[in-house]
Amino acid sequence: MTHHPNDPLLLAGKFICLFMQGLMIFGGIILALLIPALLFFQDEVSAEFAAEVQGAIVDFPLAALMGLFLIGLAIVAALFFFFGKLRRIISTVGEGDPFQPANAERLQHMGWLMLATQLLVIPAAALGIYFARFADEVEDANVEFNGDIDFTGILLVIILFILARVFRHGAAMRDDLEGTV
Repeated sequence: MTHHPNDPLLLAGKFICLFMQGLMIFGGIILALLIPALLFFQDEVSAEFAAEVQGAIVDFPLAALMGLFLIGLAIVAALFFFFGKLRRIISTVGEGDPFQPANAERLQHMGWLMLATQLLVIPAAALGIYFARFADEVEDANVEFNGDIDFTGILLVIILFILARVFRHGAAMRDDLEGTV
């Protein structure tokens, strides 16, 4: 098989995956710090909110914000693992041996990670709509939040599961071919 360790496209793909994993680590750390900070300083946050919107009867929805942060942390974790699996697939392409059973498993795991992400986006969007309405109600902020379904994510999930089958079949065909030679 052909070995392409210095292929610019593969190097760019690896770099992007590492960069995205770094962003996910950064985002995860921020969210992991914000969650306990919000719990610890919830009285101060509520008091600051009450002082900011004098005369508002509504309390700041700390529980909803905490839920949004937790969902965000789960999404960031799923995307971190997604990019790690993609980076490993790119490495096997560079080594000239992409049709491995491990890559079929990686693609299938990536499909499940993307499906989980798409499902987690639903309650996150609901909370986003809730916060938009809350901001509108409290400060007449005219915040618009679009809760539309993103079909590209759903399409990506389907493509990943199909590619996992293609790679599984390709690995089996390669093994059959090597067995006959």
